[in-house]
Amino acid sequence: MFDMKGIATAATVALTAAGAAIAQPTGEPIKIGVLHSLSGTMAISETTLKDTVLMLIDEQNKAGGVLGRPLEAVVVDPASDWPLFAEKARELLTVSDVDVIFGCWTSVSRKSVLPVLEELDGLMFYPVQYEGEESSRNVFYTGAAPNQQAIPAVDYMMNELGVEKFALLGTDYVYPRTTNNILDAYLKDKGVDESDIFVNYTPFGQSDWSRIVADVVALGADGKQVGVISTINGDANIGFYKELAAAGVSADDLPVIAFSVGEEELSGLDTTDLVGHLAAWNYFESADTPENAAFIEEWHAFTGDDTRVTNDPMEATMIGFKMWVQAVEEAGTTDVDTVREAMYGQEVPNLTGGTATMLPNHHLTKPVLIGEIRDDGQFDIVSQTEPVAGDAWTDYLPASAPLESDWEHLDCGMYNTQTQTCIQQKSNY
Repeated sequence: MFDMKGIATAATVALTAAGAAIAQPTGEPIKIGVLHSLSGTMAISETTLKDTVLMLIDEQNKAGGVLGRPLEAVVVDPASDWPLFAEKARELLTVSDVDVIFGCWTSVSRKSVLPVLEELDGLMFYPVQYEGEESSRNVFYTGAAPNQQAIPAVDYMMNELGVEKFALLGTDYVYPRTTNNILDAYLKDKGVDESDIFVNYTPFGQSDWSRIVADVVALGADGKQVGVISTINGDANIGFYKELAAAGVSADDLPVIAFSVGEEELSGLDTTDLVGHLAAWNYFESADTPENAAFIEEWHAFTGDDTRVTNDPMEATMIGFKMWVQAVEEAGTTDVDTVREAMYGQEVPNLTGGTATMLPNHHLTKPVLIGEIRDDGQFDIVSQTEPVAGDAWTDYLPASAPLESDWEHLDCGMYNTQTQTCIQQKSNY
C-alpha cells in the first residue's frame, strides 16, 4: 500500500526546499538608477529601455534579488535635454544614492554625464551603438563600437549592393559627426573618391526632408549606385522615411542602411514603401533562437502587450544588467571599484545564439547583423557574423590608431602603444 502520509510529507519538504532555493530578498534595497528620456524627441527610443530595466529588476527580484537584497529602480526623466542628463545623474548618485546607473541613448547625453560619473565614481552601463573614441573607467559600453556596426555596414553596401557613392546623413551631434569622420577615412582608404562622399547634418527633430532627399537622389545622376548611411536619431527618422516614400525612392534605387532605426522606430510607420531598406545592429527581434523567443515572451508578459516589439538596445541593456548582477554576486558587494574588477571576462548568452564577453576595454564581443525591413516592421536577417571584439579606438583615424584601452591590465583607457604611455591622467577618475 502507498504511504499517503509519507508522500504528503515528502511533497511538503520538496515545496519547502523549492521556496528556500528562491528566498524572497530582504534588507536594504540595492538602488538602480534609470536615466532615460521619457519625454522630448528621444522618448520614441528611450522609454522602451526604461521599461526593459524595470522588467529585468522585476525578474531578478523574483529570483531572489542580488546578494539576498531586493533591487529598487529609481527612475528620472532627463527629457531629451543634454545638460539635464548631468543634473539627473548627479541627483541619482548623491541624493538617491544609487549603486549603478543604466542609461543614455545619444552620445551627447553620455558625454554630458561622463564628468559626473568620474567625479563621483559612479558606474553606468551604456546600451546603444556609438562612435567609439572613448574609454572611461566608469562606463561599460554594451552597444556596438564602429567596428561592430558602421564599418561592416559600409562593407556590406560596397560588396553586396555595389554602392559606389555614399551619402552620410546624420543628426547634428557628436555620434554622427565622429562616426562619419571614421567612415569618411575608411571609404577613402577603400578607394572611394572624396567627390563621391556627400555629408549632411540636421538638427534633432528635423521634419522637412524634401531638399535633402532631392540632393541625395541627384547624386546618382551619373549612373553610379548611391547608398545612404544614416545616423539620423529620434523622431526625425519618421520624416526622413516618409519623404523617401513620397519621392518614390525604393531600396533598389537608393538603399539606406541605418544605425539608429530598429523595430521600435518602425512600429510607428507605414513600412510598405520601406521594404528592402536596411539596418545594421547586433540583434533583431526576428532572430530565431530559443533565447530570443523566451526574451520576447517575458517582454510581452511584463508589458501586458503582445504588440510591443524588442530591439538591439534592449538586448544590450539585458546583457549589461545580467553581467552586473553576476559581477556583484561574485564580488560580494556593490562597491564600484570591486564590481568593475569583477566585470572583466563576464559572459552572458546573447539572443542570437552566441555569447557576449566583457573585455578589458569595457566593450563586448558582439555579432554584426544586417537586416532588411519587411512590410510588417520587422527585419529579415540577411547577414550575420561571428562575435567581433569591440574596439574603443578606431584604426582609421591617425590619432586613434596607436591607442589601446585596457583597464584590467594597464589601468588605462588611452594607452599609446608607440610611446608605451598612458595618456589619460588617473586623477581625472
